[in-house]
Amino acid sequence: MKTALLFPGQGSQRVGMGRDLAHELASARQTYEEADDVLGFSLSRLCFEGPEDELTLTRHAQPAILTTSIAVFRALVERGLGFDVVAGHSLGEWSALVAAGAMALSDAVRLTHLRGTYMQDAVPAGQGAMAAVMGLEQAQLEAVCGRASQPGEPVELANLNGAGQIVISGHAAAVDRAITDARAAGARRAVKLAVSAPFHCSLMKPAAEQLAAALAGAPITAPRVPVVSNVTAEPTADPSRIRELLIQQVTRPVRWEESVQTMMGLGVTRAYELGPGGVLKGLVKRITAAHGERSETPGGGDPDGAAGGAGGRVPRGIDTIAIAEPHEVNAFAA
Repeated sequence: MKTALLFPGQGSQRVGMGRDLAHELASARQTYEEADDVLGFSLSRLCFEGPEDELTLTRHAQPAILTTSIAVFRALVERGLGFDVVAGHSLGEWSALVAAGAMALSDAVRLTHLRGTYMQDAVPAGQGAMAAVMGLEQAQLEAVCGRASQPGEPVELANLNGAGQIVISGHAAAVDRAITDARAAGARRAVKLAVSAPFHCSLMKPAAEQLAAALAGAPITAPRVPVVSNVTAEPTADPSRIRELLIQQVTRPVRWEESVQTMMGLGVTRAYELGPGGVLKGLVKRITAAHGERSETPGGGDPDGAAGGAGGRVPRGIDTIAIAEPHEVNAFAA
């Protein structure tokens, strides 16, 4: 049985996250103190007390979620947490890299603060938008985006979340056209999201270029376990490739459904989502229900083929537990 660690992305933040954990656990408190020192302002206060409008600013939300996730991670490591692979949704990939030992927390906090700033500034306020579309196949929605795009007004697939949900991103006018076309094409739902910028599309190219310069001098080492990349949905261990993929990720779609399928293929049967929100737990449940309910095994029911017999059928889902609060950390059993 293999274990994956999953880390949430932007949108999972909430005022109060990490407060109780930092109050009860020295390792969590020290994690927030380290982030505060790196940034030169009290990120911990924003996490614990808000205000919400400041916490949700992209330049604050990204390092805040990362720091909270790593505070939870460190608390669980103290309790014997072991794991075989890591993955994160968008911003969460940075948390995954810290957990895997490929990047220092201090560097990740500094760089995600810059990443959030660059992404927020890449498109003037009001010119970009994102929307969630449910009930269309990927190829159908790609065609919709192709029809809705115009010169200087692109709309593209941004998050391939699985279970029939795809997020699109781009110029606000193009997103509006795509919503209308998607509904006409039979989408069950197509709604705009409350976001501050059009993430994971070509309009983020200026942010990607700035991030590339910021990343150039940042140390990245080989991770202790494979990191499943958002861009490729494949495990990555080469530091130079990790650097390239972090830059590409800014303008490319998050291939989350394929990433979960990759982890299933690696033999992952258990996962812990570390950090606020619990969104990934639901996505993993729906993806595994659609793609991996049961499969033939050669050993009479043992997924590792150890048991004798003529073969059998066993569950192939990923049992996922979300952990963020002190009582959830204290309930953890390695």
